[in-house]
Amino acid sequence: MLMIKSNMPGFEYDIHSLVKAFYGEKTVKVVSMEVCRQEADKMSMEPFLCVELFSHEGKVECTFFPDENHVEAEKFPWEFEIDLLKEKKTFKNEFKKFFYQCLCQITGKELPWGNLTGIRPTKIAMGMLEEGMEENKILAFLETEHFVSREKAELSLDIAKRERKLLSSIHYEDGYSLYIGIPFCPTTCLYCSFTSYPICSFREKVEKYMDCLIEEMDFVAKAYKGKVLDTVYIGGGTPTTLEAAQLDRLICALKDRFSFEQVKEFTVEAGRADSITKEKLEVLFSHGVTRISVNPQTMKEETLRLIGRRHTVEQVKEAFGLAREVGFTNINMDLILGLPEETKEDVEGTISEIRKLAPDSLTIHSLAIKRASKLNEWVEKNGISMLKNTDETMEIAARGAKELSMKPYYLYRQKNMAGNFENVGYAREGCFGIYNILIMEEKQTIVALGAGSITKRVYSDGRIERCDNVKDVSQYMERIDEMIERKRELLKES
Repeated sequence: MLMIKSNMPGFEYDIHSLVKAFYGEKTVKVVSMEVCRQEADKMSMEPFLCVELFSHEGKVECTFFPDENHVEAEKFPWEFEIDLLKEKKTFKNEFKKFFYQCLCQITGKELPWGNLTGIRPTKIAMGMLEEGMEENKILAFLETEHFVSREKAELSLDIAKRERKLLSSIHYEDGYSLYIGIPFCPTTCLYCSFTSYPICSFREKVEKYMDCLIEEMDFVAKAYKGKVLDTVYIGGGTPTTLEAAQLDRLICALKDRFSFEQVKEFTVEAGRADSITKEKLEVLFSHGVTRISVNPQTMKEETLRLIGRRHTVEQVKEAFGLAREVGFTNINMDLILGLPEETKEDVEGTISEIRKLAPDSLTIHSLAIKRASKLNEWVEKNGISMLKNTDETMEIAARGAKELSMKPYYLYRQKNMAGNFENVGYAREGCFGIYNILIMEEKQTIVALGAGSITKRVYSDGRIERCDNVKDVSQYMERIDEMIERKRELLKES
């Protein structure tokens, strides 16, 4: 365990995030000095590393104790002007710079993303581009103010420029996008923390669930009548766990209530190969779905079994072939790097198989260990050393995307990612996922329907407000009137 004692309330999240970025294999806990005093006996019973942070009258001192005996401490002092405390945001930024440099010294390493701990690093570059800042100054800012590596700074800028161009025709103030969540899957994957329930146990509730989705549709269609619908995304879970007739009912209800005249992209995340049939694909294609996903995560048979995906590599190939046969020309595939026991050679093998299929876009995820996932238990039992993602494996994936004539177009990060890397979406020209960019850049209102979904209203001044639907499917259906009322309150005219 890595214990951080701090007398700096309000900084717990930033301290935890930075320490965890350097010590990904450890459990990190931030506690107040008061708690440390109250639980001193309990804490002394187990070995831990300790970082003490003191802040007092214009001074902060970090003390690193490399072992539980508190010997050979290293002290890092930081003095600042008292007036800096009046500017909370500036003080926090300066503190993060100081604390990051302390961690670099104590560990002997630097992080590719520097002291950036948020999930949307490209938003900084995007904002500066919109202010008219020169590209070289944006790169310099990322490198000097946040210690981002040159490679990641250039990647952020490259993606921000592409995103800005792709979003140029989006209706920010008089438009919105729509997300519909289908929280069912054939099985729950080892790494998954999304709202997802095994379809075998919920099959009898699906029709009632769809009734509730349609009630939400009715409200949104009336509340946003006159606004432009730019993109529609049906995700999950695995939407294709629905039967063909249910998919037909869902999309018919959608198109009966919303105008698709200006919809630029209609995505359905087909996802698992064991849920895809030709009949379902034909339903999607007949309704004008423009983009689908067939997501293997890996093309190694043993790993598929280990992570709980009850389909084979051959089924992935068959599902992809069916989608092409039906007529889809924009197919995405998701991959995860750092899956349990996978090596560099396994990643090379996966990318080789993907190149043969030649999808139109590729989303490369770096495995993130979520507290709500079964992977957490697996790591406790088998050790985090079994999860390996490196610069080399990331480069293998990036090179594979480039060989498929794809360019990076969106990027985001997550907590507890293997190797402290990022998730990157690559696509061929004309096949970029617009909804993916919108969800990351937070420039347009996204209205979300279904259990576990979160609606985000973006105001003209950049302010964002949210309301969420309950995650439990049964609760969602029982409280559908409340879910709609939450939206009514959020989406009402100011």
